[in-house]
Amino acid sequence: MEKQGVKSIRALARGIEVLQLIQAAGGMSLGDIHRETGLAKATLLRILLTFQEEGLIWQRIIDKAYLPSYSLQQRARHLDDVSHLVEVSSPILADLTSRIDWPSILAVARLDYMEVIETNSPKSYFHHIPLGPVGFQINMLMSATGKAYLAHCPETERAAILARLRHSQRLGNAGARNIAWVEKVLSETRVLGYGIRDPRFGGDFDAPRRQRDDGRDSIAVPIMFGERVFGCINLTWIQKVISRKQIVDAHLPALLDASRTIAHKLQG
Repeated sequence: MEKQGVKSIRALARGIEVLQLIQAAGGMSLGDIHRETGLAKATLLRILLTFQEEGLIWQRIIDKAYLPSYSLQQRARHLDDVSHLVEVSSPILADLTSRIDWPSILAVARLDYMEVIETNSPKSYFHHIPLGPVGFQINMLMSATGKAYLAHCPETERAAILARLRHSQRLGNAGARNIAWVEKVLSETRVLGYGIRDPRFGGDFDAPRRQRDDGRDSIAVPIMFGERVFGCINLTWIQKVISRKQIVDAHLPALLDASRTIAHKLQG
């Protein structure tokens, strides 16, 4: 391109540099970008805000990292369904904290467990309840989140997951071999429309509540469209503070509304 005496825009060049860094890394904190570019944090915050307002990047709740947006990633052909799910869900989970004081996690199914991919815990009134981190593995059959997923996912997928669980050597998956119990649990979950924690489950994947108890309880709902289940969002609280019935009566409608909103936006 012939320059014809025209000067380049230094501010634009700095912005492009930042955007390219975020794209290449897949996600970066403000501190990471500052170290890589040497730009002042105040300058970076203006650049990042501009990109957010233009829909080019977004900020994850759990670690405040900046990530490329779905549309930008789609153009660059570096997109997966989980990235899209987190991007869509993150602002909805943030909004949920304005209606519910207790925190939530967003999780997706892996081969034989649920994996945390986002949480609004840092924005929650009860932010001292540590949820996650991203990548945390959740027991499929004992947790509210896992039950909600298994009970509502397509039959062929459910059968494959249960077969893996039955052959698993992990102590926390031993219950999968009790086929009658599994069918009863999943049937009850479908009737309720949401998953609940097994009373023996204290948050640890393998150890029962009598050995490791986080003192919490949870409910969870699937994010689904038709027969497809994209993931699940839960609601977690301290058992001694409030009962499950009180939580369900007060907050289940908002949790269901959040899951429906996420599903609708995923299809938009």
